[in-house]
Amino acid sequence: MRLLVQRVKGASVTVDEKQVGKIDKGFLILVGVAPEDDEAICSKMAQKVVQMRVFEDADGKMNKSVTDIGGSFLAVSQFTLYADCRKGNRPSFTGACEPKRANELYEFFCGEAEKLGIKVERGVFGADMQVALVNDGPVTIMLDSDEIVKR
Repeated sequence: MRLLVQRVKGASVTVDEKQVGKIDKGFLILVGVAPEDDEAICSKMAQKVVQMRVFEDADGKMNKSVTDIGGSFLAVSQFTLYADCRKGNRPSFTGACEPKRANELYEFFCGEAEKLGIKVERGVFGADMQVALVNDGPVTIMLDSDEIVKR
């Protein structure tokens, strides 16, 4: 699983000119799922993001979590996080999970974050989405389960 986590002052996702998700302060998370991912990996990744301390404290240090600041998640499925650009000019996406299972794990990840007390807004899996955000900092962090979760 790959998560591109962006600290935002606000973010929204629109499908067919209708806003389907919107948050104020928190994380916009682009979620990519690999074929070998499972529920255990999703749980660990959700916990990692919820506990990640990248919001400023009173001293201006990145020392607070999204929970500490009362923030939310906007989670958007993003199979292109598994783009393989090593050959030619057109990326291959064979490293991404097949859509049905990817959607199940994307929803499971969102549900795990909700269980940890986070309000989670969602994009629409598989839809053509327009994502808007105000990146705060900017702070953008890539989390890869291959580096975080011991298998």
